[in-house]
Amino acid sequence: MSHDTTTDLRGQTIAVVGLGYVGLPTALSLADRNASVIGFDISAKRLDAIKTNQVDLLERDRTRLQRHLNGQRLNMSTDPSALRNADAVLVCVPTPVDEHLVPDLTALSGACATVVKHARAGQLIVLTSTTYAGCTRDLLVKPLQDKGFTVGDDIFIAFSPERIDPGVVDHVPERIPRVAGGITAECARRAESLLVHTAGSVHMVSSAEAAEMTKLLENTFRAVNIALANEFSTAAGELSVDIIEVIKAAATKPYGFMPFYPGAGVGGHCIPCDPHYLLWQLRGRRQASPLVEAAMTSIATRPRQVADAARRVLGDAGKPVAGSRVLVVGVAYKPGVADLRESPALEIIDELHAMGADVAYADPMIDSLPGTKAGVLISEPDPPAADWDLVLVHTLHPGTDYEWLADCETVLDTTYRLSHLPQRQVP
Repeated sequence: MSHDTTTDLRGQTIAVVGLGYVGLPTALSLADRNASVIGFDISAKRLDAIKTNQVDLLERDRTRLQRHLNGQRLNMSTDPSALRNADAVLVCVPTPVDEHLVPDLTALSGACATVVKHARAGQLIVLTSTTYAGCTRDLLVKPLQDKGFTVGDDIFIAFSPERIDPGVVDHVPERIPRVAGGITAECARRAESLLVHTAGSVHMVSSAEAAEMTKLLENTFRAVNIALANEFSTAAGELSVDIIEVIKAAATKPYGFMPFYPGAGVGGHCIPCDPHYLLWQLRGRRQASPLVEAAMTSIATRPRQVADAARRVLGDAGKPVAGSRVLVVGVAYKPGVADLRESPALEIIDELHAMGADVAYADPMIDSLPGTKAGVLISEPDPPAADWDLVLVHTLHPGTDYEWLADCETVLDTTYRLSHLPQRQVP
C-alpha cells in the first residue's frame, strides 16, 4: 500500500513507547498526520531533554518537534497508565547485545510487559524493535492471551521493523517503504492502515516472523559485505592497489554488485548487534551460520587492525608508538550524529593507549569521552596540525572544516575519503 496523502490520523490517539532515535521521529511522523501522540518513556531526563528540544535530531526534525510541542499534538509521560488511552501502541526500544554477544532483551521485555499490563480491548500493538523471529509471539501474543484477549478479535498485534538512518538527510522515513506482518489477517490489515501514514509504502508479509527475519537479513547482509570490503581493502593494500578505485569500477556493473566501503569497523545500534540475534537463535537450535560468524569475527577485530596500522605508520616514520602524540579525528560511530554506541573509535583509542601512545581526539559533536582507558578525554576544539605525530581520521562530519588536515605530517585515513592528501595512508 502506498502513502495516502488524502487521509490523516485525526481523532486517533497513538502511543509510542520509547522516545529514542527511533521512537521520537516515529512520534513526529504520527503527529504530522494529525494524530494525538502519547510519548511514553521511563526516563524523565529524556523527556525533559525532548521538551526543551535538547536532543540529537536533524534540523528539520527539530523544527517539527517544536511545532508539535507548541501545538500539543505530542504529549509525553512517564506514567504507563496513559497507554490505556491509546488506540494503537508502537514499541520502539533498544535491543542491544551484552558483553557475551547474547541478546539483551531487558528493555524490550520490560516495555512489552508494561504494554500488556495496560492493554485494553480494541488496541493495535506494533513492535518495531529489531529482534529474533518469534519474539512478538513470545513477548506480546502469549501474555495477552494469558490475560484473556483473543488476538485478531479484541486485540491486534503486528511486527514492523524500523527503517531509520540517523543523521542522513536524504533518508526521510516517511518516503521509505516499510515491511510489516500481522499475527492474523485482521491484525495485518489494521497495522497496514496505521503504518502507511509513516512510510512511503507498506509491504505486507505473511507473518510477524517473516517481518522479524526481514530486518535480520537486511542488517546481516550489510555486516557480511562490510567485512568483505574491509578484507578486500587489506588485500588491495598488500598489492599496492587503490581499493576505492576498485570498488567504484565494480559499481559500474548494473547488476549483481552493490558497493560497500571499508572503514575502521562498524558501530551504532544495528550492524554490530543484529546478526548476533540470528546467531543466538540458531545456536539454541544447534544450527550454525559459518559465513555470518566469520563476518562478525572479522568486524570485531577491525579496530585492533586499525590500531596496528597506526603503529606501523608511526614505525615507518621512525617513531615508536609509545610516547607518540596521536589525534583521533571524529569519534562518533558515523557522520552527522553525536552517538558513541559501539563506535570503533573507542576501542582504537584504548588500543593505542595500551601501546603507550598519548591519545587525544577532536569531534565537534561530542564534547567528552568518559569511558576510555586513558581516562576522561575532552575534545580538542581547534587542534594545531603540527602538534601530532599521527592524525587518525575516524569520522568526518558534514559541515565541518577539515582543510587543516593538509598541514598534518602523517594522516591515517580510515574513512578512505582523503585521497587528495599526499601524506595520507590507509589501514
